[in-house]
Amino acid sequence: MNKLPQITLAFWTMKVCATTLGETAGDLLSMTLDVGYAISSLILISVFVVTLLTQLSSKRYHPALYWLVILSTSTAGTTMSDFMDRTLGLGYATGSAILIAVLLSVFTLWYFSEKSLSVTDFKSRKAELFYWFAILFSNTLGTALGDFLADDSGLGFMGGALLIGSAIAAIVVLYYTTKVSPLLLFWVAFVLTRPFGATLGDLLTKSHEKGGLDFGTTGSSLALLAVLVVLVVGTILRNQNPARTRTPTAD
Repeated sequence: MNKLPQITLAFWTMKVCATTLGETAGDLLSMTLDVGYAISSLILISVFVVTLLTQLSSKRYHPALYWLVILSTSTAGTTMSDFMDRTLGLGYATGSAILIAVLLSVFTLWYFSEKSLSVTDFKSRKAELFYWFAILFSNTLGTALGDFLADDSGLGFMGGALLIGSAIAAIVVLYYTTKVSPLLLFWVAFVLTRPFGATLGDLLTKSHEKGGLDFGTTGSSLALLAVLVVLVVGTILRNQNPARTRTPTAD
């Protein structure tokens, strides 16, 4: 079931864009529009379920649909994390610890069920479900980690983004210079791109007094959406090229 994209620079660019948009769009719904974290989470989880069911029903890779599901996991992850950490009062550290445990449990069940954590293709419908739940909770975890770095650690939005960006750069170096499992590096990078997007989103939207650029949630969300749409359209056009071949990636 070849329903996954190539893991290329374009993939990671769209991932960062989608997760940053998830942060700004989630904040737009829950904070700017004052819907609240609980109701926002219910709305966005419903959107995730609808997009996921559509993705599961497809027979091949559709870039627009795939990235719509990624975006829905990112926006839902933003409000889910905020609900846990703020409304329930768990705090960023405790919330992150709980989400790490949940994500590890998903990976454990996935591996023992399918004997694989493939990010290049699916061997069964169950593997596809594990993949998407791993993405949902990795994006939720990434939101909590990003908020922890920006608020509790004292690094601020810029400092948190620079720290996570440096960690991602280190993963790239490990990928090209060591024999560390590419699959392990993929999932570590996948988790880290979410707090990178979260801190970058906060940097764009928060006021100058809070250390942000004060572009607002609406303007930032629209700009990021435009960039993501352009990248997805570019991917669709490349996929229509009959000479296109898939590059071997981590399995």
